[in-house]
Amino acid sequence: MFPIRKICSTPILLAALLWAAVPGVSVAEVHDHQHEAGGAAKLTLDNGRKWSTDEPLRQGMSRIRNALEANLPAIHAGKTSPAQFEVLAKKVNGELAFIVKNCKLDPQADAMLHLVLADIIAGADGMAGKDKGLGRREGALKIVRALESYATYFDHPGWQALKTPH
Repeated sequence: MFPIRKICSTPILLAALLWAAVPGVSVAEVHDHQHEAGGAAKLTLDNGRKWSTDEPLRQGMSRIRNALEANLPAIHAGKTSPAQFEVLAKKVNGELAFIVKNCKLDPQADAMLHLVLADIIAGADGMAGKDKGLGRREGALKIVRALESYATYFDHPGWQALKTPH
């Protein structure tokens, strides 16, 4: 498997990753959504400010957040079945498809967003049992961390951090 940094620095490979992970999204749609996404390998702020977002991105990310939040107590307690993880992964992938189809950011913000989305995709693959190196629970926690990165680097008015049980 390619390290995520290597995948994210190659637009064609990132397009293939998004296309494979998000059913119903064509390679052309992912390529169109990418704009100029190549080259970005590390999340950064926009000259000290958070990157701007648009309404479709905020909607999709909020729905991913809410789906994870609803399942976190069971995930942390170890009471989530493989079937429940698969349902959650499908919800996340559905929202990723929505974001890819509808989100329109400037090229620099879009490049940063793809780094967050790559982690969410990897987490969804783990939850679905598609990544043998990443367990289902670890996949969910990878998405939680990606949502924390999203909150750190993107301006999403009203965003609330996930409350994780201790």
